[in-house]
Amino acid sequence: MGKSNSKKGTDSKGKKKKGFGASVTNTVKHNTDTLRSGRAISLEFFKRNAWLLIAIITALIGVMGLRYRTKTRMSEIKLLNKELQHAESEKLHEKAWYMTLIRETELTRLTTEKHLGLRYQEEPPVEIECDGLKPTTNN
Repeated sequence: MGKSNSKKGTDSKGKKKKGFGASVTNTVKHNTDTLRSGRAISLEFFKRNAWLLIAIITALIGVMGLRYRTKTRMSEIKLLNKELQHAESEKLHEKAWYMTLIRETELTRLTTEKHLGLRYQEEPPVEIECDGLKPTTNN
């Protein structure tokens, strides 16, 4: 066998070894040259890179589907939030109405129990006009 040379990056015959960085650089240079000349888009290119192309296309379709699903769910969440706000508003309105009815019923019950002779007036007060006098209201 040949003698080992003490210089780094050379083999026993004195030829320069190609390292990992050099092979990557040559590959990138070769690929860019073939892209520029238009030879990269050939049947051989697709045969060599079929798995990579399939993986890229699958990833793109997956990302598109994820984005569509996210947008759909976000619009559904917005709609449900609006419904929730409407329902909470309606609940507060109904609670206020219920509290009004409870107070009115309780007041009616107490006036009846104490024999005060008061009752809830269903109609608004009537204004009576006299000749030349200001109208008065009945309470």
